[in-house]
Amino acid sequence: QVQLVESGGGLVQSGGSLRLSCAVSGTIFSIWTMGWYRQAPGKQRELVADITNGGGTNYADSVKGRFTISRDNAKNTVYLQMSSLKPEDTAVYYCYSRWAALNYWGPGTQVTVAS
Repeated sequence: QVQLVESGGGLVQSGGSLRLSCAVSGTIFSIWTMGWYRQAPGKQRELVADITNGGGTNYADSVKGRFTISRDNAKNTVYLQMSSLKPEDTAVYYCYSRWAALNYWGPGTQVTVAS
């Protein structure tokens, strides 16, 4: 059973930083494309960033230059370092994994940025 568990969310002031972590179990982590989506109240879930099994990264325009995605295959963990946070970054952040036609999601972690 593949499981994804996020951690690191919380309340932060505008301009602050947070690091989200997503620990993966039940699979060979290194083969998966990993990523982060977010969903704000009343809005659709949107891609924030992803990272392929080869280390290639992709970011939403709204977070480029502020967020960094990385992975540690030895720890079966993907990270999202978020800096210069803005109130509009407030959302539930979801970790996901994708390989071929398979994908899995974590339960989400709340990030709230106070102005």
